[in-house]
Amino acid sequence: MSSKKRIGILISGRGSNMASLIEAAHAHDYPAEIVTVISNRPTAGGLAIARDAGIPTVVIDHKDFATRMAFEAKMHQALLDAGVELICSAGFMRMLTGGFVDRWRNRQLNIHPSLLPAYPGLDTHARALRDGVRIHGCTVHFVRLEMDTGPIIAQAGVAVLPGDTPETLAARVLDAEHRLYPHALRLVASGAVRVTNDILETAPPTDTPAALFSPPLRP
Repeated sequence: MSSKKRIGILISGRGSNMASLIEAAHAHDYPAEIVTVISNRPTAGGLAIARDAGIPTVVIDHKDFATRMAFEAKMHQALLDAGVELICSAGFMRMLTGGFVDRWRNRQLNIHPSLLPAYPGLDTHARALRDGVRIHGCTVHFVRLEMDTGPIIAQAGVAVLPGDTPETLAARVLDAEHRLYPHALRLVASGAVRVTNDILETAPPTDTPAALFSPPLRP
């Protein structure tokens, strides 16, 4: 019997972060396996990626349900049917009710394109550029009822460059997301991190990476 954590991924669109998780899970020493991909949109491009990778997919169109609770009950059951232990939201564009969030408390991860708690919500890159920040980035966190909150698992910083547009900045942040999400899932699935009283506990790092300076320091 596999000791790997069983992962369900929730998507609504192209599934690029989902694809990065699938690729990471191919490694024999990765502590998680992707057992199902669920989309609330039948046309989500990520569904084809998952199927091509041999991962079972489920479409649960939220438009088919009269209430959010009914939609979430169907999704919850699909996750249970697949034996899911951890959820990764990867571009899943639905707000979840407290009932669902509480059932999966500390077992649902999400990735957000900013260095939370800065810039929750939408249009993060444009807002960061308007404010003139020099370092932007992305965050993986445990899901809570309030949008883009919850204990932070991991973050990656990205330098803001002169002449950046929301699109060019978004592209570099997305590249960082594709590396950060598998790293964060590894930490959670391996048991390297845990949450106690809403505080993330983790072992101290064995090395300290160099600081990111933006603009860069002169040599």
